[in-house]
Amino acid sequence: MTGVARPLPDRLPLFPLTGALLLPGGVLPLNIFEPRYLAMTDVALGEGRLIGMIQPLESRDDPGDPPLYKTGCAGRIVEFRESGDGRYLVNLEGVSRFDVIEELPKTEMFRRARLDWSRYAHDNEEVELPSFDAPQFVTKLTPFLKRHRIKADLSAADAVPAIRLVDAVAMMGPFAPAEKQALLEADPAERAHLLTKLVDMALLSSASETAPARH
Repeated sequence: MTGVARPLPDRLPLFPLTGALLLPGGVLPLNIFEPRYLAMTDVALGEGRLIGMIQPLESRDDPGDPPLYKTGCAGRIVEFRESGDGRYLVNLEGVSRFDVIEELPKTEMFRRARLDWSRYAHDNEEVELPSFDAPQFVTKLTPFLKRHRIKADLSAADAVPAIRLVDAVAMMGPFAPAEKQALLEADPAERAHLLTKLVDMALLSSASETAPARH
């Protein structure tokens, strides 16, 4: 992340979205079309450009107000444009994770919450992962991404900081919502370990599916 750090507000509008993972320093593209989230974006643009991304506890998006996980990640709107057909195309850059203290009474179309940032004071710092074997992890990524039909250029993967590689794969990987939540809540070293396990399990599952049957 670039620029001077700004103080984080004690409350934010929330964008509940199943399966969406935003991590500090990552960029999440959003295609916003529901009226309540168009209104949320309009307000966020005038209030510091911050939105709190968080997952519903249910495994599907609910038209009402489903209960939410207690931990999310705030993102700052770094790109914004209107599509011409009523949608907003937004890029959010992850700023910091947060814990929800309480959801506020609903007075607008969207939800807001009071937040606690204290557990994540180091989210804006670059961290080292000395025990993470990045070259070995990159070797596994090619079959993993191919299996899930995800196109990614891995030519420079060895050159980026390990935590950036881990976070990028965590965000774009086709993991279950509960797995994405676990990746969000883990500290960087735990996240790298968990992500490696998830990739290994996916490759093992793929190998067992393609193994010839024995009679």
